[in-house]
Amino acid sequence: QVQLVESGGGLVQAGGSLRLSCAASGRTFSGRTFTNYAMGWFRQAPGKKREFVASIGWSAGVTYYADSVKGRFTVSRDNARKTVYLQINRLKPEDTAVYYCAADTDAGRWSAPRTENEYDYWGQGTQVTVSS
Repeated sequence: QVQLVESGGGLVQAGGSLRLSCAASGRTFSGRTFTNYAMGWFRQAPGKKREFVASIGWSAGVTYYADSVKGRFTVSRDNARKTVYLQINRLKPEDTAVYYCAADTDAGRWSAPRTENEYDYWGQGTQVTVSS
């Protein structure tokens, strides 16, 4: 089984920055490990559906971002630490949400999915609140 634990959320003023972390542990029944996972970040604002934010493939060179966060958010990974990060800059009140990381443990080498149903493990989320 794979466990994902997010951290780094908090209350921040508009224009500020945060770095979210997602630490992975365990392995799939097939023996695949973090190095072979595509990782994604999603968020859910109050009263709204969960939405895609960013994703990263096996290789840090494969990344995707939602249009709403391009230029402000950066996703990265440290395979040695089994951790994926989301650097969030120039925060806006509309970024307020619970942020979730997810793992696609069957991902191909060049895959970094942008849809929820591609991911098979999820963390419990970390709250980000941006005050105006």
